[in-house]
Amino acid sequence: MATFLLSQSGFFSMCILFMVGAFGSLAWMHDDVVANWWGNSFAALGSLVAFLCATTVLMSGSTPTYTIPTSFPLLQLSFHLDFLSAFFMAVVSLIAFLCSLYAIGYVRHLFGHYNIGLLGFFYNFFVLGTLAVVTAHTITLFLIVWEIMALTSYFLVSFEHRNKENIRAGFLYFIMTHTGTAFILLSFLLLYQATGAQDFTNMHLGSAAISPTLASIIFLTSLIGFGIKAGIVPLHIWLPSAHPAAPSQVSALMSGVMIKTGIYMLMRMYFDILPPGPVWWGVMILALGATSSLLGVLYALTEHDFKRLLAYHSIENIGIILLGMGSALIFTSYHQPELAMLGLMAALFHTLNHAIFKALLFLSAGATVSQMHTRNIEKYGGLIRYMPVTAACFLIGSMAISGLPPFNGFFSEWLTFQGMFAGVSLASPMKFLFVLSIVSLAFTSGLAAACFVKAFGAAFLARPRSDAVVYAREDSLLMKASMATLALLTVVVGFGAGAISNVLATIAGTTARFEGVRAMGTFSLPAASVRDGFAVLSMPLLLSIVVLGLVAAWALTEVASRKQKSVIDLTWDCGTALTRRMEITATGFSHSIIIVMRGVLRPTRQTEVEYHDAALRYFPKSSKVHFGVPDIYTNFYVRMSGGLSWLSREVRLMQNGNINAYILYILLALVALLVLISL
Repeated sequence: MATFLLSQSGFFSMCILFMVGAFGSLAWMHDDVVANWWGNSFAALGSLVAFLCATTVLMSGSTPTYTIPTSFPLLQLSFHLDFLSAFFMAVVSLIAFLCSLYAIGYVRHLFGHYNIGLLGFFYNFFVLGTLAVVTAHTITLFLIVWEIMALTSYFLVSFEHRNKENIRAGFLYFIMTHTGTAFILLSFLLLYQATGAQDFTNMHLGSAAISPTLASIIFLTSLIGFGIKAGIVPLHIWLPSAHPAAPSQVSALMSGVMIKTGIYMLMRMYFDILPPGPVWWGVMILALGATSSLLGVLYALTEHDFKRLLAYHSIENIGIILLGMGSALIFTSYHQPELAMLGLMAALFHTLNHAIFKALLFLSAGATVSQMHTRNIEKYGGLIRYMPVTAACFLIGSMAISGLPPFNGFFSEWLTFQGMFAGVSLASPMKFLFVLSIVSLAFTSGLAAACFVKAFGAAFLARPRSDAVVYAREDSLLMKASMATLALLTVVVGFGAGAISNVLATIAGTTARFEGVRAMGTFSLPAASVRDGFAVLSMPLLLSIVVLGLVAAWALTEVASRKQKSVIDLTWDCGTALTRRMEITATGFSHSIIIVMRGVLRPTRQTEVEYHDAALRYFPKSSKVHFGVPDIYTNFYVRMSGGLSWLSREVRLMQNGNINAYILYILLALVALLVLISL
């Protein structure tokens, strides 16, 4: 079995399964039920085979290469599975498998409204494209599969096209992702010019020919190109609109794994292809990480759109991953490879954890939205009575993303803290940069907990705030099973953090940047330090403490209340009936934090007052206050768009229809080229 999974036949059988699922869905497009089962079943099977291939590579230590021969010298089609690509392939396929099972039940509410065959077609190619991105080994192949992933995800974002907001979100995503592709193409062309190689391995072997200036240019162009896909602030403006617009299983994949393709390529470029760079590379990544994590969680606090709130938390967690990567680059510049490995391990660990708990949260939110038919959590309330499984899964995901032990999010954030605390030992001013980053991460963790107290409390607790709540019900068994599996994984990964850290040390150590660490025989030092750190939080000991704490709390409660009589009666409410208007709302919960951070968030306030009569302005009939927190970076892009429009109008004047003017333009261009060549 292992031999087949490592073979070319095993790898391409995975690709064939996705293609059969895609084209089979199209063939059954007039039968929603069959198209749904066909497309998602083959997507689940393809993801399962991909997961088995990736885990076999990680366990066996083999690094197979699969090549498709072509007659075109510049069209080299080669896939390669090293430890880094196998890790990302395992993460993508695991989440895709569970999302595909979830989709079988979830997509039913779209029957009769949209073309389910087209959904299955784009969905299968989206997952296949994402898997191909993290395994492509040549420039040409990478750009092809990157475009497949980008285009299919665009069609999925715009799939529910009767909603105009989804069309706008898809258009913005299309523009931003292809802007990123332009920068990616530029960075690859510069790499090809300097190294003469098309595949990533030979690029690294020829990296000695890359000058420091050119390496810095490639660093910046790749950061912009892949940073747009990852949703790094200030390149994130497409993400809060695109993720909520897509169907929920697609939202989970886009947030959980698609944006990680940008992280994967940043790791590939900075730790495997480019030569070691100056310290400002790491400083920039660390600063972007701190900014993205803090602003992401602040904007999430202001949101009451269930899925948009989760989308902003993706920006926050990408920032946490960048904190680990930035510290790794800084330690590399200071010639401390063991600590650099620790930072990269933290980034890899949070990549895995974020994929798990963010997929869980999006799938839970999707189940809720499909029942409530609105994403506004102000219209929810009391859903825990009607959807207890979904509420429990969302609660577990909320605790995991908030970094609470013993869930998985705590351990990767704690490992990130370890790496940054090691940076405090460096000389000034680097010491202060790490101190500020630590403060930013601590502040982010606290605000994330506050945000999910708001989200869970407003959605699932208290009284229903709309009549639709009482009609909400749990959906299909497959949806509940997928969410429950992800919830279980948050606990399993948390308790297995020590063992997982050893695997991540191996993965980090196989990148080209740490060849010297392996050669010196100090490869296991970061893993040993992590094991020593995790020993303080021994998993069996932690489990025992949790169990004993719960037992002790129950015993104390029983002892304290054994002589007391329980009396159930109506709550005294000042003589008025309890209504939904007496509950604290999500807006009220977050308002105080927004006011404290108004210097950053720039909130807006609008008041609408309706009077019985214009002459009786002191006796209003009703009054409404609207709070808004616009994304300040959106205004920057709006102004830039206006500037480009003005420039286009001015340049258009050159197209006056005069043939003599066009000949003059050609002459001036030729003279300029001759002057440039002669320099």
